[in-house]
Amino acid sequence: MKIRPPLLILCLAFALRTLCADVVPNPLFTDNAVLQQQLPLPVWGTAGDSEKVTVEFAGQKVETVATNGNWAVKLQPLSATATPQTMTIRGSNTVTLTNLLIGEVWICSGQSNMERQLGPRSGQKTLVNWEQEAASANYPEIRHFLVKNTIATNPLTTLTGNWAVCSPTTVTNFTAVGYYFGRDLYKNLKVPIGLIHSSWGGTPAEAWTRSEALASNPILAPVLERQAKDLSTYPERLAKYQADEPKLKADYTNACAAALAAAKPTPRPPAPPRDPLKDSHAPSVLYNGMINPLRPYAIRGVIWYQGESNGNRAKEYQTLFPVMIDDWRAQWKEGDFPFLFVQVAPFFKMGPEIREAQFLTLQKATNTAMTVITDHGDANDIHPPEKESVGARLALAARALAYGQDLEYSGPLYKESKVEGNAMTISFTHTGKGLIAKEGPLKGFTIAGADKVFVPADATIKKNSVIVSSPQVASPVAARYGWTNVPDVNLFNAEGLPASPFRTDTE
Repeated sequence: MKIRPPLLILCLAFALRTLCADVVPNPLFTDNAVLQQQLPLPVWGTAGDSEKVTVEFAGQKVETVATNGNWAVKLQPLSATATPQTMTIRGSNTVTLTNLLIGEVWICSGQSNMERQLGPRSGQKTLVNWEQEAASANYPEIRHFLVKNTIATNPLTTLTGNWAVCSPTTVTNFTAVGYYFGRDLYKNLKVPIGLIHSSWGGTPAEAWTRSEALASNPILAPVLERQAKDLSTYPERLAKYQADEPKLKADYTNACAAALAAAKPTPRPPAPPRDPLKDSHAPSVLYNGMINPLRPYAIRGVIWYQGESNGNRAKEYQTLFPVMIDDWRAQWKEGDFPFLFVQVAPFFKMGPEIREAQFLTLQKATNTAMTVITDHGDANDIHPPEKESVGARLALAARALAYGQDLEYSGPLYKESKVEGNAMTISFTHTGKGLIAKEGPLKGFTIAGADKVFVPADATIKKNSVIVSSPQVASPVAARYGWTNVPDVNLFNAEGLPASPFRTDTE
């Protein structure tokens, strides 16, 4: 085919523009960013092929050449500073980033209880004390990067978001748990804090887990099998919904009228089946769209608040959650950075098995900590409005695991049990300065014999153990604590941290 001169000129112009494309840093590197102290600092972005790129920052100057449209350099570790720094990135153009700080960077991820911002949110209870907290949130050295909700079937390398400086007007859009966590760290460490907020309400852990990690573990095969089935049956399910839609809408209208007449809540409207390729619940899609693009930004660790969406598959979560943690660490190549997570709060639809799966993760994934909030749940609301204590307890764990401070950061955790006559002695780790029963006698313990019929137990504290018994059980074989959807429990350590629910039996 003969190319006409005007077309040839256009083709040459396009090729030249591609070769001389502007140098663009990854969106994580924008004004107001916080960079991690005391670790090598990767900086990366895009540019024209073979373009020379120079990065200057804090007295360092590093050069590289773009390959296949991408460039990356690594700066040497730097000490924390609250003095604003400027980064200059040069290629065919010059990019200047201002007001950068060096301190501690944490990823805040999970589902709706992490996603919940400090300010009011439609359809949810307002958070405890949010107005007073927002009014006093003058912390310009705390910064928050909000990752846009993004679904991707393949791993992305860029993202949408920006860094916001903490102030009374901006903090209402921060993750509430992350903000309280960062605020407490800032007050204790006295260095800048960066919070990278990447969460999505109502999402399961498999959506945040890399597909290769899921495929490599035989126990997680059902996760991918469910996805394959969803993909294969979606056209049929969609066609059926479309055929039934007129009747479904009519039934919905009638049901709403009946509910209003009876002063009852209206039902949910009919909805088509989720497209598996556009579903935030699908395996790996949130890892691909919202976690992979963060790599390899230097971080200190992760705080995580999720589990509710896996509540009906708790046994599977015992494997899934630690696999996810291990794989994130493997992909970041920063070693076993601290991974701190919140145990699911009491809620009438949430069984104890998911809390057990989270507890067992402590034994399967190193350098992890679990924040227990049995004292801050809401039996009728999956979104407890008290977030300050959650962030504070996560900060305690960070101070211990990430920063080596000698303090008690966890409530009592079940260690082992021993039968002695008609009683069981249960011992714990993380007893701190001693076990206590908060506001009255110990409650929440049950005990059973070989018949596995559990009855309320008498429980007393003896040093760092609890002795449980019941006149109805002559020969006990198992005991449980808080083993219900909404635990009514009061075992704490003297530091004021609640014990995790547990069972001594395995089934």
